[in-house]
Amino acid sequence: MCTVITLVKNGLFFGRNMDIDYDPGLKIIAMPREFPLTTKRAGALLKHYAIIGAARVEDGYPLYAEACNEKGLCMAGLNFPFNAKYADRAEKEKIAVTPYELIPYVLGKCADIAEARKLLENTEIIGIPFKESLPLAPLHWIVADRSGSFVIERTDKGVSLYDDPCGVLTNNPPFPSHLENIERYKALSVENSKNTCSRVDYSTFSEGEGALGLPGDFSSPSRFVKAWFCLKNSVCGESMTEKVAQTFRILNAVAMTKGSVVTRSGNLDQTTYSCCIDAERGIYYYKTYDMLNIQSVSIDKTDGTDLTVKPF
Repeated sequence: MCTVITLVKNGLFFGRNMDIDYDPGLKIIAMPREFPLTTKRAGALLKHYAIIGAARVEDGYPLYAEACNEKGLCMAGLNFPFNAKYADRAEKEKIAVTPYELIPYVLGKCADIAEARKLLENTEIIGIPFKESLPLAPLHWIVADRSGSFVIERTDKGVSLYDDPCGVLTNNPPFPSHLENIERYKALSVENSKNTCSRVDYSTFSEGEGALGLPGDFSSPSRFVKAWFCLKNSVCGESMTEKVAQTFRILNAVAMTKGSVVTRSGNLDQTTYSCCIDAERGIYYYKTYDMLNIQSVSIDKTDGTDLTVKPF
């Protein structure tokens, strides 16, 4: 359970709620250009773009949940159970990349979404885990820069790339169903509704009633609609502080309070952390469930071979 938004306002502010019912062991990881980025089937990238984001480090390798490279390209993986189906092998003409490699591979090689899309059109996502004790996560991904975003899904139909006019991604169902679902909410308005019943004199009983029917539950389709509505009607100032704050406010609108959702495994889901990446400047802003003050880490170090690690 997660939500990603892309606030584009003279730059990209890439926001993400990490909604999860256990501690995923993530830290903020900055990867310099010369970090040896190995893959199972696609060779090694000995030189690539510098990357910053949240990752779990296993055997010295960063398994990124979301990240941004030094060119301003951002990417995040979100839970996509039951629908994610990875290939056993890749056709000869395609690059074979595993799900956990996809974020650093794309961000390491691509400067913008045009390059990313071209790369992914020739890429197969294969089901090889990092190691036997770490099974593959069922994921789909969003890729974004200041010009727009698209979604990657690997299902039993193969790899699909979808333009994302909403700039939002949550979890199930598949992305085309989310786009179909928001059609039901196209009449929502930020203004108070008008009385269309000429025989009855209705008065406005509350500000905000133009959005009556906006979902407020924590399901994936509802979070998608609410995040889309808040994002598309977002108004904020031009300062970096206002843009970062606005990203967090939108994420707050779809955040999970501990105790409001019990997962199938009987655990309590919650928004473990929220982040906002200033893609133009390579700054990762974040707050956690228990620490509401916004902190930041910069991608200052772009050269070198060693990861920079900072706990949340």
